[in-house]
Amino acid sequence: MSKIIAYIEDATDELVNKVSWPTWEELQNSAVVVLVASVIIALAIFVLDSAFSYVMKFIYSLFA
Repeated sequence: MSKIIAYIEDATDELVNKVSWPTWEELQNSAVVVLVASVIIALAIFVLDSAFSYVMKFIYSLFA
């Protein structure tokens, strides 16, 4: 039981004193970067999916 308590104390000490937490501004900037990257990736997937759909419809129309 004492090993568990020591582990919890060490983990708490590490999270409180040894981790450098980002500032609020850094978190906001990171969130904006993630949002922009997500939108760009979503648009790229949409374009690729639309192009693939168009190609497949064209191929299917050749055999119909």
